[in-house]
Amino acid sequence: MAVQEISTHTFQDIFSLSVIQLEKACVVNKQEQVEAYSIFWIKEGKGTYSIDFKQYSFDGSVLFFLSPGQVFSVESEEIKEAYRINFVRDFYCIQIHDKEVACNGVLFNNVYETPFVTPCKKDIQKLEFILENLIEEFTNSDTAQYDMLQTYLKQLIIYAVRIQKDNHLLKEDSESKLFKDFSLLVEMNFKKMHSVTEYANRLGISPKSLTKNFQKAGTNTPSDFIKNRIVLEAKRQLIYSSDSVKQIAFDLGFNDPAYFTRFFTKSAAKSPLQFKKEFNS
Repeated sequence: MAVQEISTHTFQDIFSLSVIQLEKACVVNKQEQVEAYSIFWIKEGKGTYSIDFKQYSFDGSVLFFLSPGQVFSVESEEIKEAYRINFVRDFYCIQIHDKEVACNGVLFNNVYETPFVTPCKKDIQKLEFILENLIEEFTNSDTAQYDMLQTYLKQLIIYAVRIQKDNHLLKEDSESKLFKDFSLLVEMNFKKMHSVTEYANRLGISPKSLTKNFQKAGTNTPSDFIKNRIVLEAKRQLIYSSDSVKQIAFDLGFNDPAYFTRFFTKSAAKSPLQFKKEFNS
């Protein structure tokens, strides 16, 4: 894999952009936990990526959006041209943005939705224009370079959100708003709130009404969403921390480690220790 870094020395620790060229197929089995926000634009290529233990295959142009803490690996890839943008939270997330383009918006920190965007030919031309400006600014040392880099990054994210909304026909009705509010609450509280009733109370509706809204949308039940988020975090900690199963259970809000083990085993079809052992081997 040939990687050309084009980030400036001043910003390489908080914001970087790399050009990737890979003529032959590459297989990387080792899973790694993402440390920074990352955007992978596979401009031309094909392959399969594993993100949070789920596989996503692509063929053509695609953009992947990864958030800190996610587990990522390349199962296989054959890339002719690709770009990788990395940035830390303080570079972009602390700014005030429209909720859809924020770090808890449509693309990032959303473990419940597809983590990639598929642009059409017209979209690719627009993305190329934004990327060219971004690359040019990296080589520029004029006034307010930091601000300009933020501006071009935001343009890229805004346009990717628009592509995603067009492709998936994301609705702005009461049901979709309820889903977003619920998923955000889960993301913020899943370590201490495990029951549907607790979330329904926060949302000001009954548990029965919350469940019915999810049934109409054809998604997992609220209970499954909560359970899946807890299990995902447990898998991450089992692999990337040295904590014992008992410590992880307490961190995830379980007073009884034995109950946590049964909870995890029922969902993952293997015990926490079995999962960790098989993964590491």
